[in-house]
Amino acid sequence: MKILFLDSPAFAKEDMIEAFQECGFTCVLFFHPSYNKRSDPDYAAAFDAAVSGENFEFVFSFNYFPILSNCCSRHNLKYVSYVYDSPLVSLYSCTLIQPCNYVFLFDKTTYETFINAGISTVYYLPLAANVNRLCSMSASVELVKQLSADVSFVGSLYNEDHNLFERLTNLPAYTKGYLDAIMSAQQKIYGYFFLEELLHANIIKDLQKSVPYSPMSDGTETAAYVYANYFLARKITSNERISLLKKISAQYALALYSHHPSPQIPDARFLGTVDYYHTMPLVFQNSKINLNISLKSIYSGIPLRCMDIMGAGGFLLSNYQADFYDGFLPEEDFVFYESEEDCLKKIGYYLSHETERRQIAENALGKMKESHTFTHRVRQIISVIR
Repeated sequence: MKILFLDSPAFAKEDMIEAFQECGFTCVLFFHPSYNKRSDPDYAAAFDAAVSGENFEFVFSFNYFPILSNCCSRHNLKYVSYVYDSPLVSLYSCTLIQPCNYVFLFDKTTYETFINAGISTVYYLPLAANVNRLCSMSASVELVKQLSADVSFVGSLYNEDHNLFERLTNLPAYTKGYLDAIMSAQQKIYGYFFLEELLHANIIKDLQKSVPYSPMSDGTETAAYVYANYFLARKITSNERISLLKKISAQYALALYSHHPSPQIPDARFLGTVDYYHTMPLVFQNSKINLNISLKSIYSGIPLRCMDIMGAGGFLLSNYQADFYDGFLPEEDFVFYESEEDCLKKIGYYLSHETERRQIAENALGKMKESHTFTHRVRQIISVIR
């Protein structure tokens, strides 16, 4: 059995290929640089050549690409998309309803948005981890010393100069104040994303004057969706992460793995970026507490980072994400925090209760092995498309 696998940049790509192979599939890699375009004749020609004379059971990609859906539709091929990004504006392409599509969404709230709109080509499927690979990794004594930490955070601070929110200049005073207020409120709320519905017509008009946005050529996304999820949510996440990490590092030893340091977090031990496959799992294994601060535009889903932490046997402390309840229990497999104060309190508690902390991490690892590997997900995908 063969599948055509889009060879685009994606975390866990090698893990997914391995899972397909374990389930009896041969992955034939396909790449063309125009995969992010909505249409391109060169891409279509390359796809035609790739499938000519072949008998692929389906085409697979991480995330959803309209151009790939159109190619599959022309050839009457099934297109399987496994989405791990949120937001993902390409989901609002009109191509989403094409019957060749099987689009698996890791965020249940996003799934419900589409399924409640009558779109039957979407399915809910949480993310996973390659537990065997993660657990088989070990580090030298010197590397263990380097990576050991009381608290670690791996992720972007979204404080780059090209941050979209910073491009919103020359806004009227009322609009700027309004945005500041709703962003401040959203930063304090877990479990419900309300920014999009609060961007009413007059606010959108001012945003359009500052940084105009038009839907993609085949898109149905609203300007409110784009401004809320790509401009505001990332800025809120930046504010939230910097604020919380500053307070944590003032009280506890914090190892910070990120692209750009922040002068607002002077007490953290800044260690730069970390390789996803070779080093990141060792960070999780050798940190007493691994912190997750979700991107605000992930409405309810379990981020891939959380699956990686639990799959590596690490202890996870996370903000509230509703989809955890589909496979895990708080205080048994991981721990939720409800506010900055609660986060600090729970860090102190679990640093001083090692046996309890280790048991929680062990419980999560057991559940990951039993139900949440990429091999499990491939089997679930196959059961749907067949």
